[in-house]
Amino acid sequence: MQQQAEVRVPVLVVGGSLVGLSLSLFLGRLGVEHMLVERHADTSRHPRGRGNNIRTMEIFRTAGVEQQIIEAGRLLAGNHGILQTSSLTAGDDEWLVRNVQPPGGPARFSPSAWCVCSQNDLEPVLVEHARKLGGDLRFSTELRSFEQDADGVLAVVEDRVTGTARTVRADYLVAADGPRSPVREQLGIGHSGPGELFHNVSVMFRSRRLASVVGDRRFIVCYVTGEGGDGALLPVDNEENWVFHAPWQPGRGESLDDFTDERITAHLRVAAGTPDLDVEVLSRSPWHAAERVADRYRDGRVFLAGDSAHEMSPTGAFGSNTGIQDAHNLAWKLAAVLRGEAGPGLLDSYEAERRPVAQATSARASARSGEHSHPGYDPAPGPGGPRTGMLAVALAYRYRTGAVAGADPGLPIVPETPDLHGEPGSRAPHLWLYRPAEQRTVSTLDLYERQTVLLTGVEGAARWRAAAAGATARLGVPVTVHTVGEGPEADLVPEAGTDWAAEHGVTGAGAVLVRPDGFVAWRTEGPAEDPQALLTEVLAELMDRAPGASRPAARG
Repeated sequence: MQQQAEVRVPVLVVGGSLVGLSLSLFLGRLGVEHMLVERHADTSRHPRGRGNNIRTMEIFRTAGVEQQIIEAGRLLAGNHGILQTSSLTAGDDEWLVRNVQPPGGPARFSPSAWCVCSQNDLEPVLVEHARKLGGDLRFSTELRSFEQDADGVLAVVEDRVTGTARTVRADYLVAADGPRSPVREQLGIGHSGPGELFHNVSVMFRSRRLASVVGDRRFIVCYVTGEGGDGALLPVDNEENWVFHAPWQPGRGESLDDFTDERITAHLRVAAGTPDLDVEVLSRSPWHAAERVADRYRDGRVFLAGDSAHEMSPTGAFGSNTGIQDAHNLAWKLAAVLRGEAGPGLLDSYEAERRPVAQATSARASARSGEHSHPGYDPAPGPGGPRTGMLAVALAYRYRTGAVAGADPGLPIVPETPDLHGEPGSRAPHLWLYRPAEQRTVSTLDLYERQTVLLTGVEGAARWRAAAAGATARLGVPVTVHTVGEGPEADLVPEAGTDWAAEHGVTGAGAVLVRPDGFVAWRTEGPAEDPQALLTEVLAELMDRAPGASRPAARG
């Protein structure tokens, strides 16, 4: 192994799957220089991780790739249901979910919609756009070691093709290196939760006749429950390429080698209820479902994200979505600290916010596996876990502590319904607004990405604009102010019949402070006696900035 000179970079991302690539995209959008290393030679080849929920698609919308992802998933654009049957020809179908995106239902909550796009189709989109934004993405490159001090992390990465090693000096390291995370192991971070839930072998296969057996049942996944054919069937193109998750019992001595082509073919024929079904096995891959959450998300200058921080049942596709949302939460905070706009204490809010969400979401995912009788899962007897709807879990989770001011600590992390009305710690409400200067309509969510935003009405515009300018001058924290309403002072006009202030829980003279990730950081219902002093105090607390403190030189 030949060692080469040190590379200097603000952020080193370890792991180039969905979460690491998403983090690269988000950092690139924020202008943060970074390097990503991934031990595999390329993106995923096996179709998996296909469900991208509404919140994730909102994030990708803001990051400029929503339409490209929709296009990448076009072959499954008409698949919306979750089906259960004893076999595909048994005639006992039960739609567990008829449509994950009911027509007109979630539209009042979001400008985006659920998108079925498999990981192998989604990851290339992320790679392309991350590289366009300057991301240094290195596949066939593995983290060999790392150590940290008060000023950063020193890592050794090796090119697995040439054997060349480089030392990388980074301000921060983010481990998105999967459920068996070597980084987490080295840090000695444990995890808690029920542990292993079940094991499956994921089989990719080709069958030209299966499409006629499936017919017009356009499911995202079909749970087959019949003996000898139980598993989960997922279409890849609705024509001849399919994936089947078959139960696997390693605890009873089964190995991956036991899943021969002959055994898989017989199993699939029972599942289809078609004894002569044509089956060509293309690949097989083991996977393990578990419910675990890391005890800590941070160790000094090293952070965990995605599966390295939490594992959860695949039912509901919560795992990958939670990981992408981890990356989104962390990206703006790293950017703010590296630019000198926030103190290092802001980074403590990452664990405070994301770990409780992972705990609540993983419990919901396990409960959903029980509700859907996921093959191989044998839940413990009892009433089961929470039955909160998918939309509330995906969209309405809350941060009760962290970089928020005035959040109600007594509210549940995930509410029963997806009501969003501007409470601090919740995702800001979606409303359609017209921008006269650009002659186009935008969602409120389109306003949030690169810096903090203050929304106010015409009645409070002059005072809050002056307050934001003064607070920025004292703290070095940029704040974009938008005036919402009617008249020449407004730069955003709400859709007819919409009361933007009421939807955000304020009056037209009040103000709502929204973070770059679209979460409400703070609000005040009406006018303040000294708005500049109040806003300065709130921003200083949220961003770990002392008024008048010198701003360090920006990096990245």
